[in-house]
Amino acid sequence: MMTCAIGLSSIVFAQRNAAYQQYIDKYKDAAIEQMRQYRIPASITLAQALLESGAGTSFLAKHANNHFGIKVGMGWNGPYVTRDDDRRNERFRKYKNVGESYVDHSQFLLQTRYKKLFDLDPMDYKAWARGLKACGYATSPTYANRLITIIETYELDDYDEDRVGLRKRKKRTEPEVVMPARHSVSMVNGIRCVTMRSGDTWDALAKELKISKKKLMKFNEVDEEYIPAVGTNIFLSKKAKKADAQYKDTWHKVKEGESMYTISQFYGIRLDALYKMNFKDDTYIPVMGDLLKVR
Repeated sequence: MMTCAIGLSSIVFAQRNAAYQQYIDKYKDAAIEQMRQYRIPASITLAQALLESGAGTSFLAKHANNHFGIKVGMGWNGPYVTRDDDRRNERFRKYKNVGESYVDHSQFLLQTRYKKLFDLDPMDYKAWARGLKACGYATSPTYANRLITIIETYELDDYDEDRVGLRKRKKRTEPEVVMPARHSVSMVNGIRCVTMRSGDTWDALAKELKISKKKLMKFNEVDEEYIPAVGTNIFLSKKAKKADAQYKDTWHKVKEGESMYTISQFYGIRLDALYKMNFKDDTYIPVMGDLLKVR
């Protein structure tokens, strides 16, 4: 069962551009902050920035901190740089830092021209991508599809999950019965998680924790048929590439009954990262006494 999950992860990873992933890791928090303030999907903000700036390598990104290709336009009294685009020597906004570019991008979308976007579900990145194209953000006929491809390749919609109650709530004709939570949320490696308990199922966990079952299984790198052992950490967002800093220069000594999967769940490490940092592939089965690097 786990071999299937590992294989899929490896295929997706192979299709990714390392520079894109580095850009995402660097600026994802900026995109999430804009979503919290303006209800613009973080996935859309990141995808636009990646596309418009070439992951921070474009002329505008390097010389003007402009990661969204926003032109001077009306009401801009700040500095600018010139660059040939649809016409020669067009003026593009120049920012003091990249953070200003992200904030200005959000405020730029508050124009009446883009008003319809904010009627969309902030979790529906496909609708937002198509809405941006329909509102005239870009002239390329493939703009929406390119954004969607970037989001799905790099799983940017992960950053849209559970952001300060942004999900639209369905109207109820009957009062909601709130069941007491069975699980306490804790932090492992800086990631929210709960502990698997006897009788837990993916459906029940997803319902209680208000997260889609598909996402929950993806974050924990399993398929629907695999039920982790009681006591296993179940993560509510993507695991990290290495263990917490407290494990620096520390090796994990494999105990009886442990697997690469249970070790990855204990430390909150992605399974492929655990294999990679130990120069192993998914055919490796740890035995008691083996020493494994976790950071």
